[in-house]
Amino acid sequence: MEMYIIIGLSIVTFFIGGLITWLGIRFLFKSRYDAILLDAEKEAEVIKKNKLLEVKEKFLHLKADLEKQVSARNSKIQSIEAKLKQKELTINQKQEELQRKNNELDVVKENLNSQLEIIEKKKQDLEKLHQKEVEHLETISGLSADEAKERLIESLKDEAKSQATAYISEIVEEAKMTANKEAKKIVVQSIQRVATETAIENSITVFHIDSDEIKGRIIGREGRNIRALEAATGIEIVVDDTPEAIVLSGFDPIRREVARLALHQLVQDGRIHPARIEEVVTKVKKQVEEEVIETGKRTAIDLGVHGLHPELIRLIGKMKYRSSYGQNLLQHARETANLCAVMASELGLNPKKAKRAGLLHDIGKVPDDEPELPHAILGMKLCEKYKEKPDICNAVGSHHDEVEMTSLLAPIVQVCDAISGARPGARREIVEAYIKRLNDLEQLAMSYPGVMKTYAIQAGRELRVIVGADKIDDAATENLSNEIAKKIQDEMTYPGQVKITVIRETRSVSYAK
Repeated sequence: MEMYIIIGLSIVTFFIGGLITWLGIRFLFKSRYDAILLDAEKEAEVIKKNKLLEVKEKFLHLKADLEKQVSARNSKIQSIEAKLKQKELTINQKQEELQRKNNELDVVKENLNSQLEIIEKKKQDLEKLHQKEVEHLETISGLSADEAKERLIESLKDEAKSQATAYISEIVEEAKMTANKEAKKIVVQSIQRVATETAIENSITVFHIDSDEIKGRIIGREGRNIRALEAATGIEIVVDDTPEAIVLSGFDPIRREVARLALHQLVQDGRIHPARIEEVVTKVKKQVEEEVIETGKRTAIDLGVHGLHPELIRLIGKMKYRSSYGQNLLQHARETANLCAVMASELGLNPKKAKRAGLLHDIGKVPDDEPELPHAILGMKLCEKYKEKPDICNAVGSHHDEVEMTSLLAPIVQVCDAISGARPGARREIVEAYIKRLNDLEQLAMSYPGVMKTYAIQAGRELRVIVGADKIDDAATENLSNEIAKKIQDEMTYPGQVKITVIRETRSVSYAK
């Protein structure tokens, strides 16, 4: 029983001690909490005061800045208002000035209108007076105004025509006196300074052999060798009774040269049979092609023409085996090039460019194909293709007047081409073509009214025209010669130039019996 009492007292004592301890701890924490809370309230009050001070200071600064901005804007607005007032004042002044000028213009306009009315009235009066004078003159002369005008025009036309003819004659004579001497001098000097031999070629080549025994070996058994040679070269080989000679016939000079060289090698070698013939012809073709290129290079070096395209050099070499009107084309091109250089230097132009144009002017005669184009146009296209300069291309294309001349090189090339081709011995013409050209010259002049007789003399380089003295007067002879010359230029092709001489004479014939 005592044990239970002791346990109960212990439990009660434990609860009472715990309660006292809890109350003590609570009291202690509450006093400390109140102190901390008081300190926090004091610190918050201090912070609050500081923040209020900072806000007030910022507010004052912002207020000052705002006042400055407002002041600046006000001053700017005031200046703008002052400018606007000034502009308004200026506009008002201009409006007043414009109004004043409009008033003045109105006054001037009124004056002009009144003056125009006066002028119009005077004009009408003048027309009336003019009409009266015309009627009076028509009455006096017995002609109407239109008839008088036509007679006056006809008389003025005749007078102007006669004066123009006389003026033209004076100009022509003056030009002959001043220019003919220098022109002749330049042409003669150019010809004298370029003296070259002209090789005459035709369509056959004669191959010489040592003995007629070789002819049989060339023909071969049943003609197989000669047939193989003709098939390989494209040349007709004529073996006849001509002693120690075989004729190679063909219009392609390169093929004839290939056949000649092939025959030469075959005869020297002694082995003549179809297989050997084909082998030798192939080899000779390569040799001829190399010779063509070498000839072109040598020609360009001799003339001092540099920078030519390799294809143009090859075409220049082909000229060696081409003839035109019996004149070797390469020799003609070299002669024309030298003439062009001399004439260009005499005229103060670039002789190198002139020589280049003269060398290339007939390049269109030796193309690899045969297009349906004149050789001058084809040559111009070849020069353009291989990047020659425009003035050289134009000189090549216009040397037969097939395109318009655009540089001074063109007439020089044309003249030098004519000089080289027209000098005696340079070319051969077919007799029929020569006779036809002379007949055409005479018939062309006979087509003009008043012409009695015509004579083509000096191998067609002069045309003498005899006119009737009763049909054409002296003034008309000058016009007739100019017209015939122009028609010959437009309708005929000829080397060099043709002199037209018109002769008008009066003859009186009597007989003594």
